[in-house]
Amino acid sequence: MNDLYRFVFISLLVAVGITAYLLVIGSTFINRVDKAKNNLSKMPGRSFLLGLVNFLFFGVISLVLILISENAGQVIKVILLLPALLIILTFTGLLSLGLAGQTQTIGKYLLPNHSTFQQALWGSIILCLGCALPIAGWFLLLPYTALASFGAIIISFFQKTSPA
Repeated sequence: MNDLYRFVFISLLVAVGITAYLLVIGSTFINRVDKAKNNLSKMPGRSFLLGLVNFLFFGVISLVLILISENAGQVIKVILLLPALLIILTFTGLLSLGLAGQTQTIGKYLLPNHSTFQQALWGSIILCLGCALPIAGWFLLLPYTALASFGAIIISFFQKTSPA
């Protein structure tokens, strides 16, 4: 029973940390997150497919580089692991931006009359709790939101900015 309390406590701390992280990302990169939010609202299917294709492509490249580096010498191992690490870190950064947009999108749909901060706060809390749901959250919601967010942020880099 003691392990159950510890697990719940750690899970709540992680959810609070993720919520704070996504709020900071959303308030730091406002324009990029707004573009991702718009892409997720207007074209969720395209965002998901683009995220899936890019994740598979770059994931396979990273995996191959890591597997090849295991049997290589020290110098070659470093040469092979640096691009793999760079790909993984870039994916993580882009995923953070996309998830910040996703939380704002969720908050906008669920709490349309609240402030942007409250929308992002509740959107990230709801997303954390939804993705923590066994089976459906782990294997359906989490991959979908991650891949759609990843695709939405990639699309945002290739969109033309409208003049203000």
